[in-house]
Amino acid sequence: MSWLDDDGDDELDDFDESQIRVRPNPKANRPRTKRRPAHRDAEIGRVLGVDRGRYAVLIGEGGDDERTITAARARELRRTPIVTGDAARVVGDTSGEEGTLARIVGILERTSLLRRSADDTDQVERVIVANADQMLIVVAAADPEPRERLVDRYLVAALDAGIRPMLVVTKTDLADPSAFLKHFEGLDLQVFTSARRASDDAGGMPIDEIGAALVGHSTVFVGHSGVGKSTLVNALVPGAGRATGHVNEVTGRGRHTSSSTVSLRYVAPAPAPGPEAGSGWVIDTPGVRSFGLGHVDPQNILAAFTELAAIAEDCPRGCTHRADAEDCALNEAAADGALGEAGIARLESLQRLLATFADKL
Repeated sequence: MSWLDDDGDDELDDFDESQIRVRPNPKANRPRTKRRPAHRDAEIGRVLGVDRGRYAVLIGEGGDDERTITAARARELRRTPIVTGDAARVVGDTSGEEGTLARIVGILERTSLLRRSADDTDQVERVIVANADQMLIVVAAADPEPRERLVDRYLVAALDAGIRPMLVVTKTDLADPSAFLKHFEGLDLQVFTSARRASDDAGGMPIDEIGAALVGHSTVFVGHSGVGKSTLVNALVPGAGRATGHVNEVTGRGRHTSSSTVSLRYVAPAPAPGPEAGSGWVIDTPGVRSFGLGHVDPQNILAAFTELAAIAEDCPRGCTHRADAEDCALNEAAADGALGEAGIARLESLQRLLATFADKL
């Protein structure tokens, strides 16, 4: 095909720009591309909390220019959960001045991820917190009554996520927690208890001792509603302002007071004179009455029962460790009386969880 006419002239010379027709773009948007900006200038910050789609992010942590900014999620992260404790890549206006809004464009690799599900059969996980290395389980000696099986579930979730668990018992002025604590004898579990006669705003809790365990760590606080978790957080972090509630006298249930998960900096009191003794992060979570483990690898359940796991090493290969398992070393130890009353209760709790996950094993 030739663009030359009979006289040998170029026909294209007869066209001008006004004759070019361009297909309209009704959405007036840019052509789509799979290439995304690298955001090499992004700053790294700690996600402190989220409120109605806006994230509080700490930039320059520990430096002279440390500041808290407000950020929104970038469009490309709309399917990526961003939770308290995440290390986020942030671009835009990161000055932190009033009215400014930055943008979260990425999340760094997480060292841990604490999750729960609505129930044990629900495969939809709900992310609670990222990058925590400790969990402080808060229970009350009474009002509401302590629930051993709920604590067992916390322990399973913590160890499945690679988080070190600890336990604190509040309201010991109302009841003796000895019988409850026997359920956890033999575990490598640091336990804190309040004073029998509480005469301060902290409910008699050993604040200095608990605080020492928080220094240098990111610790997520979990517990049933009404156990005094928010009271403990307020005592550890002055000015935290976490709402506190009471227990319903009819139902025995606590009222949800903390409605969101938030990171608060704990600063240990320094001996005078001298620098600060250290700091850590307290991650307060809303109280829950159930803790589903639908996301947990069933093979990690036994790891939460460390004293039973040692006995289970003598079980035959492929042993299910359930009540009907033949030649199970755990069942034999229970029958011989080697476990004791507390050990049998722990075994029943383990076997109840294993039965729940029987189809996944």
